[in-house]
Amino acid sequence: MNVALDAGPLICVVGARPNYMKMAPLLRAIRAEPRLPRAVLVHTGQHYDFALNDRLFADLELPAPDVNLEVGSGSHAVQTAEVMKRFEPVMLQHKPSCVIVVGDVNSTMACTLVAAKLHVPVVHVEAGLRSFDRGMPEEINRLVTDQIADLLYTTERSAHDNLAREGIAPERAHFVGNLMIDSLHAALKKAVPPETTLAREGVGADWLDGAPGFGVLTLHRPSNVDDPANLAELLDILRRVGERLPLVWPMHPRTKANIDRLDLAPRLAGARIACLPPQGYLEMVGLLSRARLVITDSGGVQEETTSLGVPCLTMRPNTERPITIEQGTNTLVPRDAGVVLTLVDDILVSGGKRGRAPELWDGRAAGRIAAHLADWLALRMPALRSEVAA
Repeated sequence: MNVALDAGPLICVVGARPNYMKMAPLLRAIRAEPRLPRAVLVHTGQHYDFALNDRLFADLELPAPDVNLEVGSGSHAVQTAEVMKRFEPVMLQHKPSCVIVVGDVNSTMACTLVAAKLHVPVVHVEAGLRSFDRGMPEEINRLVTDQIADLLYTTERSAHDNLAREGIAPERAHFVGNLMIDSLHAALKKAVPPETTLAREGVGADWLDGAPGFGVLTLHRPSNVDDPANLAELLDILRRVGERLPLVWPMHPRTKANIDRLDLAPRLAGARIACLPPQGYLEMVGLLSRARLVITDSGGVQEETTSLGVPCLTMRPNTERPITIEQGTNTLVPRDAGVVLTLVDDILVSGGKRGRAPELWDGRAAGRIAAHLADWLALRMPALRSEVAA
Protein backbone atom coordinates (compact mmCIF):
# COMPACT_ATOMS: atom_id res chain seq x y z
CA MET A 1 0.00 0.00 0.00
CA ASN A 2 1.25 3.48 -0.80
CA VAL A 3 0.38 5.34 2.38
CA ALA A 4 1.26 8.70 0.84
CA LEU A 5 -1.62 8.37 -1.65
CA ASP A 6 -4.09 7.14 0.91
CA ALA A 7 -3.75 9.27 4.05
CA GLY A 8 -4.17 12.72 5.50
CA PRO A 9 -1.03 14.72 6.29
CA LEU A 10 1.25 14.26 9.25
CA ILE A 11 0.86 17.20 11.61
CA CYS A 12 4.25 17.88 13.19
CA VAL A 13 4.18 20.11 16.28
CA VAL A 14 6.86 22.39 17.69
CA GLY A 15 6.35 24.82 20.52
CA ALA A 16 9.72 25.77 22.01
CA ARG A 17 13.35 26.01 20.98
CA PRO A 18 14.41 22.49 22.09
CA ASN A 19 11.71 21.08 19.77
CA TYR A 20 13.28 22.67 16.70
CA MET A 21 16.49 20.64 16.94
CA LYS A 22 14.46 17.43 17.03
CA MET A 23 11.93 18.29 14.35
CA ALA A 24 14.36 19.60 11.72
CA PRO A 25 16.04 16.26 10.86
CA LEU A 26 12.74 14.41 11.23
CA LEU A 27 10.98 16.64 8.69
CA ARG A 28 13.80 16.05 6.21
CA ALA A 29 13.51 12.29 6.71
CA ILE A 30 9.72 12.36 6.34
CA ARG A 31 10.01 14.24 3.06
CA ALA A 32 12.60 11.75 1.82
CA GLU A 33 10.37 8.74 2.63
CA PRO A 34 8.02 8.26 -0.36
CA ARG A 35 5.59 6.08 1.61
CA LEU A 36 4.75 8.87 4.06
CA PRO A 37 2.12 11.59 3.56
CA ARG A 38 3.13 15.23 3.39
CA ALA A 39 4.00 16.99 6.62
CA VAL A 40 2.27 20.07 8.00
CA LEU A 41 4.45 21.96 10.48
CA VAL A 42 2.51 23.64 13.29
CA HIS A 43 4.27 26.08 15.62
CA THR A 44 2.22 26.76 18.75
CA GLY A 45 4.14 29.95 19.54
CA GLN A 46 4.91 28.83 23.10
CA HIS A 47 8.35 30.40 22.63
CA TYR A 48 7.75 33.62 20.75
CA ASP A 49 11.06 35.47 20.38
CA PHE A 50 10.46 35.84 16.66
CA ALA A 51 13.93 37.15 15.76
CA LEU A 52 15.66 34.26 17.53
CA ASN A 53 13.12 31.77 16.16
CA ASP A 54 13.84 32.88 12.60
CA ARG A 55 17.57 32.54 13.23
CA LEU A 56 17.23 29.04 14.67
CA PHE A 57 14.95 27.92 11.85
CA ALA A 58 17.54 29.10 9.32
CA ASP A 59 20.44 27.46 11.18
CA LEU A 60 18.58 24.14 11.28
CA GLU A 61 17.26 24.43 7.72
CA LEU A 62 13.80 24.06 9.23
CA PRO A 63 11.07 25.37 6.91
CA ALA A 64 8.77 28.15 8.03
CA PRO A 65 5.73 26.78 9.88
CA ASP A 66 2.62 26.12 7.83
CA VAL A 67 0.57 27.23 10.85
CA ASN A 68 1.56 29.47 13.77
CA LEU A 69 -0.89 29.43 16.68
CA GLU A 70 0.85 32.45 18.31
CA VAL A 71 -0.07 31.34 21.82
CA GLY A 72 2.62 33.29 23.70
CA SER A 73 3.31 33.17 27.41
CA GLY A 74 1.07 32.54 30.40
CA SER A 75 0.77 30.24 33.37
CA HIS A 76 1.06 26.53 32.64
CA ALA A 77 -2.72 26.15 32.78
CA VAL A 78 -3.42 29.19 30.59
CA GLN A 79 -0.79 28.27 28.02
CA THR A 80 -1.90 24.64 27.81
CA ALA A 81 -5.55 25.63 27.45
CA GLU A 82 -4.78 28.21 24.77
CA VAL A 83 -2.78 25.69 22.73
CA MET A 84 -5.65 23.22 22.91
CA LYS A 85 -8.22 25.81 21.90
CA ARG A 86 -6.21 26.98 18.89
CA PHE A 87 -4.96 23.54 17.81
CA GLU A 88 -8.34 21.86 17.54
CA PRO A 89 -9.50 23.88 14.46
CA VAL A 90 -6.21 23.01 12.74
CA MET A 91 -6.90 19.33 13.33
CA LEU A 92 -10.44 19.61 11.99
CA GLN A 93 -9.23 21.46 8.90
CA HIS A 94 -6.37 19.12 7.95
CA LYS A 95 -7.81 15.75 9.06
CA PRO A 96 -4.34 14.28 9.66
CA SER A 97 -3.39 10.63 9.63
CA CYS A 98 -1.43 11.24 12.84
CA VAL A 99 0.11 13.96 15.00
CA ILE A 100 3.83 13.92 15.82
CA VAL A 101 4.95 15.66 19.03
CA VAL A 102 8.48 15.91 20.38
CA GLY A 103 9.98 16.53 23.79
CA ASP A 104 8.16 17.57 26.94
CA VAL A 105 6.97 21.18 26.75
CA ASN A 106 3.40 22.30 27.41
CA SER A 107 2.62 22.22 23.69
CA THR A 108 3.60 18.53 23.56
CA MET A 109 0.98 17.55 26.12
CA ALA A 110 -1.69 20.00 24.92
CA CYS A 111 -1.61 18.83 21.29
CA THR A 112 -1.56 15.20 22.40
CA LEU A 113 -4.76 15.73 24.39
CA VAL A 114 -6.53 17.39 21.46
CA ALA A 115 -5.53 14.66 19.01
CA ALA A 116 -6.55 11.87 21.38
CA LYS A 117 -10.00 13.37 21.94
CA LEU A 118 -10.44 13.55 18.15
CA HIS A 119 -9.35 9.87 17.84
CA VAL A 120 -6.26 10.77 15.80
CA PRO A 121 -3.12 8.68 16.53
CA VAL A 122 -0.30 10.43 18.36
CA VAL A 123 3.41 9.73 17.90
CA HIS A 124 5.69 10.91 20.72
CA VAL A 125 9.37 11.32 19.91
CA GLU A 126 11.71 11.28 22.94
CA ALA A 127 9.36 9.18 25.03
CA GLY A 128 10.00 7.46 28.34
CA LEU A 129 12.47 9.92 29.87
CA ARG A 130 11.86 10.46 33.58
CA SER A 131 13.40 12.64 36.29
CA PHE A 132 11.03 11.14 38.92
CA ASP A 133 10.48 14.72 40.12
CA ARG A 134 6.87 15.80 39.73
CA GLY A 135 7.83 19.27 40.85
CA MET A 136 9.11 19.76 37.30
CA PRO A 137 6.28 20.72 34.90
CA GLU A 138 8.06 18.82 32.13
CA GLU A 139 7.73 15.59 34.11
CA ILE A 140 3.95 15.95 34.18
CA ASN A 141 3.95 16.61 30.44
CA ARG A 142 6.03 13.48 29.82
CA LEU A 143 3.83 11.24 31.97
CA VAL A 144 0.56 12.38 30.41
CA THR A 145 1.84 12.32 26.82
CA ASP A 146 3.29 8.81 27.07
CA GLN A 147 0.10 7.39 28.55
CA ILE A 148 -2.01 8.78 25.71
CA ALA A 149 0.29 8.50 22.68
CA ASP A 150 -0.12 5.50 20.38
CA LEU A 151 3.50 5.18 19.26
CA LEU A 152 6.53 6.02 21.42
CA TYR A 153 10.04 6.55 20.03
CA THR A 154 12.82 6.42 22.63
CA THR A 155 16.35 7.82 22.81
CA GLU A 156 17.75 5.28 25.29
CA ARG A 157 16.90 1.76 26.36
CA SER A 158 16.27 2.70 30.01
CA ALA A 159 13.20 4.62 28.80
CA HIS A 160 11.53 1.27 28.08
CA ASP A 161 11.89 0.26 31.72
CA ASN A 162 10.19 3.50 32.77
CA LEU A 163 7.32 2.91 30.36
CA ALA A 164 6.88 -0.70 31.48
CA ARG A 165 6.63 0.39 35.13
CA GLU A 166 3.80 2.71 34.09
CA GLY A 167 1.85 -0.11 32.46
CA ILE A 168 2.53 0.87 28.86
CA ALA A 169 2.55 -2.09 26.48
CA PRO A 170 6.07 -2.77 25.17
CA GLU A 171 4.91 -2.98 21.54
CA ARG A 172 4.02 0.72 21.65
CA ALA A 173 7.65 1.73 22.24
CA HIS A 174 10.56 1.59 19.76
CA PHE A 175 14.21 2.46 20.40
CA VAL A 176 15.47 4.67 17.57
CA GLY A 177 18.19 6.94 18.96
CA ASN A 178 18.39 10.68 19.52
CA LEU A 179 17.21 13.31 17.03
CA MET A 180 19.10 16.00 18.94
CA ILE A 181 22.32 14.29 17.88
CA ASP A 182 21.17 14.22 14.24
CA SER A 183 20.99 18.00 14.31
CA LEU A 184 24.27 18.29 16.19
CA HIS A 185 26.15 16.19 13.63
CA ALA A 186 24.71 18.22 10.76
CA ALA A 187 25.60 21.51 12.47
CA LEU A 188 29.21 20.65 13.33
CA LYS A 189 30.23 21.04 9.68
CA LYS A 190 29.03 24.65 9.60
CA ALA A 191 29.35 25.75 13.23
CA VAL A 192 30.43 29.34 13.84
CA PRO A 193 33.90 29.54 15.44
CA PRO A 194 33.85 30.93 19.00
CA GLU A 195 36.26 33.70 18.00
CA THR A 196 33.75 34.93 15.43
CA THR A 197 30.86 34.83 17.89
CA LEU A 198 32.79 36.67 20.61
CA ALA A 199 34.13 39.30 18.23
CA ARG A 200 30.63 39.91 16.86
CA GLU A 201 29.44 40.58 20.42
CA GLY A 202 32.32 42.96 21.14
CA VAL A 203 34.46 40.56 23.19
CA GLY A 204 38.10 40.98 22.18
CA ALA A 205 40.72 38.25 21.97
CA ASP A 206 42.47 39.73 25.02
CA TRP A 207 39.48 38.70 27.16
CA LEU A 208 40.98 35.23 27.61
CA ASP A 209 44.14 36.84 29.00
CA GLY A 210 46.24 33.75 28.46
CA ALA A 211 43.67 31.38 29.99
CA PRO A 212 43.63 27.75 28.76
CA GLY A 213 40.34 28.06 26.91
CA PHE A 214 36.89 28.93 28.20
CA GLY A 215 33.75 27.44 29.69
CA VAL A 216 30.13 27.88 28.60
CA LEU A 217 27.07 28.62 30.76
CA THR A 218 23.40 28.00 29.94
CA LEU A 219 21.01 28.50 32.86
CA HIS A 220 17.28 29.16 32.78
CA ARG A 221 15.30 26.81 35.04
CA PRO A 222 12.97 28.48 37.56
CA SER A 223 14.60 26.66 40.48
CA ASN A 224 17.90 28.39 39.64
CA VAL A 225 16.91 31.79 38.31
CA ASP A 226 13.45 32.73 39.67
CA ASP A 227 14.20 32.60 43.40
CA PRO A 228 16.20 35.72 44.44
CA ALA A 229 18.36 33.90 47.00
CA ASN A 230 19.13 31.00 44.65
CA LEU A 231 20.03 33.32 41.79
CA ALA A 232 22.29 35.46 43.97
CA GLU A 233 24.06 32.34 45.27
CA LEU A 234 24.43 31.05 41.70
CA LEU A 235 26.01 34.29 40.48
CA ASP A 236 28.52 34.22 43.34
CA ILE A 237 29.51 30.65 42.43
CA LEU A 238 29.89 31.53 38.75
CA ARG A 239 32.03 34.53 39.58
CA ARG A 240 34.43 32.25 41.45
CA VAL A 241 34.45 29.72 38.58
CA GLY A 242 35.35 32.59 36.26
CA GLU A 243 38.46 33.27 38.35
CA ARG A 244 39.70 29.82 37.29
CA LEU A 245 38.40 29.76 33.71
CA PRO A 246 36.78 32.54 31.63
CA LEU A 247 33.11 31.83 30.97
CA VAL A 248 30.87 32.59 28.00
CA TRP A 249 27.24 33.05 29.00
CA PRO A 250 24.62 33.36 26.22
CA MET A 251 21.96 34.55 28.63
CA HIS A 252 18.39 33.30 28.45
CA PRO A 253 15.87 36.19 28.39
CA ARG A 254 14.23 34.88 31.57
CA THR A 255 17.56 34.84 33.41
CA LYS A 256 18.58 38.31 32.25
CA ALA A 257 15.19 39.76 33.18
CA ASN A 258 15.50 38.35 36.71
CA ILE A 259 19.06 39.62 37.16
CA ASP A 260 17.93 43.09 36.08
CA ARG A 261 14.71 43.02 38.13
CA LEU A 262 16.53 41.96 41.29
CA ASP A 263 19.44 44.37 40.69
CA LEU A 264 21.95 41.52 40.81
CA ALA A 265 24.11 42.66 37.88
CA PRO A 266 26.71 44.22 40.26
CA ARG A 267 27.58 40.69 41.42
CA LEU A 268 29.00 40.07 37.94
CA ALA A 269 30.92 43.34 37.70
CA GLY A 270 34.54 42.64 36.87
CA ALA A 271 33.95 38.90 36.61
CA ARG A 272 35.57 36.97 33.77
CA ILE A 273 32.15 36.18 32.35
CA ALA A 274 31.24 37.33 28.85
CA CYS A 275 27.46 37.83 29.01
CA LEU A 276 26.01 37.54 25.51
CA PRO A 277 22.47 37.78 24.16
CA PRO A 278 20.82 34.50 23.08
CA GLN A 279 22.77 32.92 20.22
CA GLY A 280 21.81 30.98 17.14
CA TYR A 281 22.21 27.22 16.99
CA LEU A 282 25.38 27.31 14.89
CA GLU A 283 26.98 29.76 17.31
CA MET A 284 26.03 27.58 20.27
CA VAL A 285 27.40 24.44 18.65
CA GLY A 286 30.66 26.28 17.95
CA LEU A 287 30.93 27.37 21.58
CA LEU A 288 30.02 23.99 23.07
CA SER A 289 32.35 22.02 20.81
CA ARG A 290 35.37 24.13 21.86
CA ALA A 291 34.57 24.54 25.56
CA ARG A 292 36.76 23.10 28.31
CA LEU A 293 33.62 22.55 30.37
CA VAL A 294 29.93 23.47 30.39
CA ILE A 295 27.70 24.43 33.32
CA THR A 296 24.01 24.09 32.52
CA ASP A 297 20.52 23.22 33.71
CA SER A 298 19.31 22.34 30.20
CA GLY A 299 18.27 18.84 29.15
CA GLY A 300 19.45 19.16 25.56
CA VAL A 301 22.88 20.53 26.50
CA GLN A 302 23.47 17.43 28.64
CA GLU A 303 22.99 15.35 25.49
CA GLU A 304 25.05 17.61 23.24
CA THR A 305 28.04 17.71 25.59
CA THR A 306 27.94 13.91 25.96
CA SER A 307 28.05 13.55 22.18
CA LEU A 308 30.86 16.12 21.92
CA GLY A 309 32.90 14.61 24.76
CA VAL A 310 32.88 17.87 26.75
CA PRO A 311 32.61 17.67 30.57
CA CYS A 312 29.24 18.98 31.75
CA LEU A 313 28.17 20.07 35.23
CA THR A 314 24.38 20.09 35.45
CA MET A 315 23.12 22.33 38.23
CA ARG A 316 20.03 20.32 39.13
CA PRO A 317 19.14 17.70 41.75
CA ASN A 318 18.07 15.20 39.09
CA THR A 319 17.98 14.56 35.36
CA GLU A 320 15.58 12.83 32.99
CA ARG A 321 18.61 11.87 30.89
CA PRO A 322 20.51 9.47 33.17
CA ILE A 323 22.43 8.00 30.26
CA THR A 324 24.44 11.22 30.06
CA ILE A 325 25.72 10.45 33.58
CA GLU A 326 26.08 6.68 33.26
CA GLN A 327 27.80 6.70 29.86
CA GLY A 328 28.47 10.32 29.00
CA THR A 329 30.23 13.38 30.35
CA ASN A 330 27.55 14.72 32.67
CA THR A 331 27.70 15.20 36.46
CA LEU A 332 24.87 16.53 38.63
CA VAL A 333 25.97 19.30 41.00
CA PRO A 334 24.21 21.30 43.73
CA ARG A 335 24.39 25.09 44.09
CA ASP A 336 27.37 24.61 46.38
CA ALA A 337 30.55 26.57 45.72
CA GLY A 338 32.81 23.95 47.31
CA VAL A 339 31.45 21.10 45.20
CA VAL A 340 31.39 23.09 41.96
CA LEU A 341 34.88 24.54 42.36
CA THR A 342 36.38 21.14 43.26
CA LEU A 343 34.91 19.63 40.08
CA VAL A 344 36.04 22.57 37.96
CA ASP A 345 39.59 22.25 39.31
CA ASP A 346 39.59 18.53 38.53
CA ILE A 347 38.40 19.15 34.98
CA LEU A 348 41.11 21.75 34.40
CA VAL A 349 43.81 19.37 35.69
CA SER A 350 42.65 16.00 34.36
CA GLY A 351 40.36 16.90 31.46
CA GLY A 352 37.36 15.66 33.42
CA LYS A 353 34.78 13.07 32.56
CA ARG A 354 34.79 12.09 28.88
CA GLY A 355 32.48 9.13 28.57
CA ARG A 356 31.25 7.83 25.23
CA ALA A 357 28.40 8.33 22.81
CA PRO A 358 25.42 6.15 23.79
CA GLU A 359 23.94 3.49 21.54
CA LEU A 360 22.28 4.81 18.35
CA TRP A 361 23.36 8.40 19.02
CA ASP A 362 24.83 8.26 15.55
CA GLY A 363 23.08 11.02 13.62
CA ARG A 364 20.68 8.64 11.84
CA ALA A 365 17.69 8.52 14.19
CA ALA A 366 15.43 10.48 11.83
CA GLY A 367 15.76 7.92 9.05
CA ARG A 368 14.92 5.07 11.42
CA ILE A 369 11.81 6.91 12.63
CA ALA A 370 10.58 7.71 9.11
CA ALA A 371 10.99 4.11 7.92
CA HIS A 372 9.25 2.64 10.96
CA LEU A 373 6.47 5.24 10.86
CA ALA A 374 5.71 4.40 7.21
CA ASP A 375 5.33 0.71 8.10
CA TRP A 376 3.22 1.51 11.16
CA LEU A 377 0.85 3.80 9.25
CA ALA A 378 0.44 1.28 6.46
CA LEU A 379 -0.79 -1.30 8.97
CA ARG A 380 -3.15 1.20 10.61
CA MET A 381 -4.69 2.80 7.53
CA PRO A 382 -7.77 0.53 7.22
CA ALA A 383 -8.59 1.19 10.87
CA LEU A 384 -8.02 4.91 10.42
CA ARG A 385 -10.33 5.04 7.42
CA SER A 386 -13.03 3.23 9.43
CA GLU A 387 -12.75 5.75 12.27
CA VAL A 388 -13.03 8.69 9.87
CA ALA A 389 -16.06 7.13 8.14
CA ALA A 390 -17.78 6.59 11.48
